[in-house]
Amino acid sequence: MKEIEKKILPEYFQAILDGKKTFELRLDDFEIEEGDTLILKEWNPEVKNYTGRELERKVGYVNRFKINELTRFYTKEEIDEKGIQIISLL
Repeated sequence: MKEIEKKILPEYFQAILDGKKTFELRLDDFEIEEGDTLILKEWNPEVKNYTGRELERKVGYVNRFKINELTRFYTKEEIDEKGIQIISLL
């Protein structure tokens, strides 16, 4: 099990802190697995610096996919027109 640190914008940090946001959507440019710890450090883009607030969450389910793989569920036109939702199940 490893720890991974990532920046997070204040609005998303607060939503996680409040218990409203129970998922994280990230570019698949790093290795992370179930059981790892994700350390989210609040980043203020206006001053381009960390705020000093951070939180840790244990990683549960991880799924990786490419956007074009979504066409097995929807057409590219539907995705372009409507976008994609990420839904947290509580």
